[in-house]
Amino acid sequence: IKQDYILLILNCKAYKHKAESQKNTWLKTLPKNIKYYHVIGDTKLSKPYIFNDDENILYLKCKDNYNSLPKKVINAFYAVNKEFDFKYIFKTDDDQKLIKPQFFHSFLNILSNKKDCHYGGFSLYVQTHISQYFYIHSCLPKKLVLKETRYCNGRFYFLSNEAVNNVLMKKNIIEKDYIEDHSIGL
Repeated sequence: IKQDYILLILNCKAYKHKAESQKNTWLKTLPKNIKYYHVIGDTKLSKPYIFNDDENILYLKCKDNYNSLPKKVINAFYAVNKEFDFKYIFKTDDDQKLIKPQFFHSFLNILSNKKDCHYGGFSLYVQTHISQYFYIHSCLPKKLVLKETRYCNGRFYFLSNEAVNNVLMKKNIIEKDYIEDHSIGL
């Protein structure tokens, strides 16, 4: 299916109300050439993924919890890569609100004028260290090592088709990680 731009929004069954809030507000302002899906894990699926276009939901055969975010994201990329002929995937979360309604219109304009733009967002640089994220998410390991890298914050980042294919070659590694945005950048 030809679809130049796909927005994946990480969601879960417990926070369906957040998805509904987004659908009733800023998702209505998306340019027509962006298709969006809220991404939800469901271990009971009979297939690796199911696209529900009526509800704009991508169901993935995986756990629907915080520690499964890397697996959820890389499998969402896999599903989109299998089903769509796309230029870019945009990734965000269900707790994000779009403050500037013209953001995606302007952003697509910028992307269309750039060549070799494969990965971007709010960029962070970290040296190898023990993560402190377990203070926020107690389900995470206390001695979680994050390797040195530059990565884009998970609130919003984008990947070109070429970049998606690159990270898919590391699917087995990413699925075993804990910090989704760091893992994708690494």
